[in-house]
Amino acid sequence: MTQIENAWGAGPDDGYEALAAPFRPIFADIAAKATDRDLQRDLPHEPIRRLKAAGFGAVRLPVAAGGKGASLPQFFNLLIELSAADSNVTQALRAHFGFTEDILNTKDVERRARWFGRIARGETAGSAWSEIGAGATLDRFSTHVAEKDGTLVLNGAKYYTTGSLFADWIDVGASNAAGEGISVAVRREAAGVEVVDDWDGFGQTLTASGTTTFRDVVVEPQDIVVDEERFKYGAAFYQLVHLATLAGIGRAITADVARAVAERRRTYTHAAAARSSEDPQVLQVVGRIRAAAYAAGAITLQAARSLERAFAVHFVDDAVAEEKANAIAELEAAQAQTVVSDLILEASTLLFDALGASATKKPAGLDRHWRNARTLASHNPRIYKHRIIGDFAVNGTPPPYQWRIGASA
Repeated sequence: MTQIENAWGAGPDDGYEALAAPFRPIFADIAAKATDRDLQRDLPHEPIRRLKAAGFGAVRLPVAAGGKGASLPQFFNLLIELSAADSNVTQALRAHFGFTEDILNTKDVERRARWFGRIARGETAGSAWSEIGAGATLDRFSTHVAEKDGTLVLNGAKYYTTGSLFADWIDVGASNAAGEGISVAVRREAAGVEVVDDWDGFGQTLTASGTTTFRDVVVEPQDIVVDEERFKYGAAFYQLVHLATLAGIGRAITADVARAVAERRRTYTHAAAARSSEDPQVLQVVGRIRAAAYAAGAITLQAARSLERAFAVHFVDDAVAEEKANAIAELEAAQAQTVVSDLILEASTLLFDALGASATKKPAGLDRHWRNARTLASHNPRIYKHRIIGDFAVNGTPPPYQWRIGASA
């Protein structure tokens, strides 16, 4: 069925259904085993392998480069559908899509050609940016690149290295000898790289968002990029992946609660009908959940259009227009973040009001929706967003670009 027939609204454009159709059978297979994977903590190696083989990692690449030529609204709509199947898979691929977006924006022709080829072949990138512990500061990474015996080597340790365990490459935030912020791409299987699945969060448990260490990992000069050269709407892009994931969780909640209500036979002496599927109060709860999921998806796609404008203006060679488009994209992502996270967090709790106490049993797996949504909503803390939005509305203050976490310098 099309997105319209499922009452989730029209896709981003007329070409979306053709783009999504080849991936939907894979999404369906991923969804079928999502609860079992969560209960058994079975990492999604196979789902990610299938998506890579199907070219999902290259959807944003131009068709001529071996991709699907997807626009950003199309791309984020695909992420909503994937997240409805299993939000862990989307989160595990988040860093890859951000890295790909950076390649799409680079003005380095050789870098673009080199990575287009790798991505088109199904290679993916994980992430290694955040640092923890007393040495982690906002102004500089302790992870660094330095010369050793005439070769550049990378040393350091990272946490929240989401998706790196499943990836072919790791995109690493580091400092160079001059103290500049840089990013470095290294092979996951390179000597000196160790990825450990020690993520112990209560949500998004299958993303392998744990520790990665680098010990004298050889770095090629062409795989180093100065921070200032990274794509400028990056903060908004990464945030919008979270919002698409949350919107997909909303659809998953809708499907699970609707199915559970339809199958439920037990009722209460004080219920409004003999079966839950006929009880107007229960149906009202289900409808409220579905409306929240619908709104979350619509808001996410609206914000995606702002990123598409930022992407387009990048090629105009107008620094003022580019800065304005990037700031607006960041603001729209912030405005979307506060609302979408509230909608889905509430939906993930409301679903239990439509069911009995048996819905809280672990084999049902329904708690994963709240755990996953709560974990995603804790990234890039939403408590700061209303202040930032209000400061723009009242004083015209542009939003800050938040890239790092750590102790204040």
